[in-house]
Amino acid sequence: MAAEAFRHIGMPHPRTEDARLVTGRGRYIDDIVLPNALHACFVRSPHAHARIAGIDTAPALAMPGVVAVYTGKDLAQWTSRHRMAPPIEGLKPMEMDTLPIAKVRFQGDPVACVIATNRYLAEDAAEAVEVAWEVLPAVTSMTQALRADAPRVDDALRDNLVSHQHAVHGDPAAAMATAHRVVTSTFSQHRQTHLPIETRGCIADWDTGREHLNFHVGTQVPHPYRTTLAARLQLPESRVTVMSPDVGGGFGQKIALYREELTVAAASIQLGRPVRWREDRMENLMASSQAREDDCRTRVAVDAEGRVLALELEITEDFGAYSFFPGNYLARVVAMIITGPYRIAHYAYDVKVVLTNKVGNGPMRAPMSVTSWVMEGTLDAVARELGLDPVAVRRINMLRPDELPYTMATGEVLDDVTPTATMEAVLAALDYPALRQRQQQARAQGRWLGIGLCNVVESTTYGSKFYKSAGIAGSGHEAAWVRIEPSGWVNASVGLGASGQGYETSLANAVAEGLGVAPSRVRMLLGHTDIAPYGMGSRGARGGTAGGGTLFLCARQARDTILKIAAHALGLAGRVKLRLVEGRVQQLDGEAWSDTRLALEDIARIAYLDPTALPPGMNPGLEFHLTYDPPPMTYSNACHACVVEVDGATGAVQIERYVAAEDCGTVLSPVVVEGQQHGAIAMGLSGSLFEHMDYDQASGQNLSGTLADYLVATSHEIPHMELIVMHTPNSRTPAGIKGMAEGGVMGSIGALTNAVNDALAHLGVTVNQQPLTPMYLRKLMRQAQATTQEVPQ
Repeated sequence: MAAEAFRHIGMPHPRTEDARLVTGRGRYIDDIVLPNALHACFVRSPHAHARIAGIDTAPALAMPGVVAVYTGKDLAQWTSRHRMAPPIEGLKPMEMDTLPIAKVRFQGDPVACVIATNRYLAEDAAEAVEVAWEVLPAVTSMTQALRADAPRVDDALRDNLVSHQHAVHGDPAAAMATAHRVVTSTFSQHRQTHLPIETRGCIADWDTGREHLNFHVGTQVPHPYRTTLAARLQLPESRVTVMSPDVGGGFGQKIALYREELTVAAASIQLGRPVRWREDRMENLMASSQAREDDCRTRVAVDAEGRVLALELEITEDFGAYSFFPGNYLARVVAMIITGPYRIAHYAYDVKVVLTNKVGNGPMRAPMSVTSWVMEGTLDAVARELGLDPVAVRRINMLRPDELPYTMATGEVLDDVTPTATMEAVLAALDYPALRQRQQQARAQGRWLGIGLCNVVESTTYGSKFYKSAGIAGSGHEAAWVRIEPSGWVNASVGLGASGQGYETSLANAVAEGLGVAPSRVRMLLGHTDIAPYGMGSRGARGGTAGGGTLFLCARQARDTILKIAAHALGLAGRVKLRLVEGRVQQLDGEAWSDTRLALEDIARIAYLDPTALPPGMNPGLEFHLTYDPPPMTYSNACHACVVEVDGATGAVQIERYVAAEDCGTVLSPVVVEGQQHGAIAMGLSGSLFEHMDYDQASGQNLSGTLADYLVATSHEIPHMELIVMHTPNSRTPAGIKGMAEGGVMGSIGALTNAVNDALAHLGVTVNQQPLTPMYLRKLMRQAQATTQEVPQ
């Protein structure tokens, strides 16, 4: 279907969910009230690495209002251990207890759970639990983790290297040997956390009579979550219901089943009463999953014009203390798609993932975010080395439209992407030649302007075939159902878990388009495992392609059946064409469409209440189910440009202008997409400028336990964003949907850092780590002061 034929997809309908969310009528975990509920609070380790010599719970149990205190030994009787051991070469199996029994691996590791009649009593009692510790040396850096004499984070492993993968495509060594120049660059992305407005929380309600667990939790993946929860509680899935209400942000932090949530569920079963838990902000910063922290090194062989002949990449990732996800889950994807929109045939990568005494890592919005910065930063380094314009280096290496589809060195296929178009659109919007002239004029005045570009190829939807080919455990399919009720109104569901993305709006557009009704006639039912079909949930940017695509196909299936019933009811046969538009059945008369006497409610009435009037052999009812496995990988693409001024005296970075052109295919809802673009760019800029999950290098103590320490950008620091919209449909997906949501993070990280590098390049300064704090930049400028007098005292 051509984009211009859409009636609802791509239309700026107001967000359906906003009516309740912005007026304070949302229903989050804390809005759910269950009578007789108990409250949980966790006792956490003050040490990054220590053996547990003993736990004395008696003082806490003696306090008024305390119902129970559970330790790892108790939980080991009621739950199974978590085992992460997919059969992947180079990946070591890992296990963890529900609560640690022998030793803790990071500051904030939960060792006991206090259950009391209210949260205040539970917190007081948690302080009364006495734990005897034998403090151990902590592993606090990737360099230390790889040393032969480093303490072992996981005693069951020989060392701290939990995953190691290496691959060679083509002959990069030969290209390096004959190259005009080999340029080496390093990149250090710092540790961050997701920081959702709503922290983790849950309510477990064990129904003793039915022997059934109702579990309320904010999760992005309701069905996989239920599968894991039931398995670790040693219950059949049919005796567990997971309900995810409105969720105040996830960004990847609300995918895994955490040990605290499993503990709360087990406690409810043991006590036969509802148990609820909500972490506070300090716990969220100290004990929820974290992300990023990658050290990357590239060696690129180029000719005299800057043409890339070969690329070598080394990645080392700090995965923290525990493996809630496969160790290769994040860094391997970075290695596979690093070459982005560029023509690179000879490529090798080496990926190491290590354990340290920090919170375990998990995916965070754009888990492959370092990809674009590394590739684009490498091209900028080539331009500096050869004295070329960064745009010229990109143009000579970028894939031309006539080269698509293009098979990357790793075997991934790029198709329906438009990197040349997005980059040229951004350059035109900037008036790039004039901007370079203004930069020179400003430099003559002692003002340091920088221009940064970042081309992005965003991997959005991972089909099951990608997981298999990449050696990563996982499934990429999605499932949906669409039901037309006897009244003609429409209910629909899909296996995604909403956490603020606007699914109720965008997915209703997909159903309405596929079926032929107004979106206002469609109600989306999400996040309830007894209602929604089993799908893989919300991860990456798969919501549009996997979720919207599945619903669109399912709605089309429903439409086809409805039109068959209509043709039978109208006594039409042969080649008469019918369609459903805004809930009315229309007939093609010559070249014009006209309404028939039938509407959707008439068809529904026949299907449910007069089944003898149905076509021969057709079953009653109008309920349709469909599963869909997307292509191995779908991609969106974009170009981001950032113009900054760096204060030569303080090192402060001021963003002067931000322009982005994004081609994300068919857009289900432009209102939702624009919000996703703004949010993603803001998240990337905030992370690059301010956010840093910092640990003491000696003790492993978390130094970012409050929002006074873990800084986040405000509206004052986030610039106005100029967005250029492009829509090239994907030829292999329903309705041409590509998906989007994470490219803004990838692009902003690279564009901002490249801009700062460009601003300071005349000093001989290379910015190769984040965050871009004034202290860090001022340090670099002072170091350059030995050879230049341009830095003010």
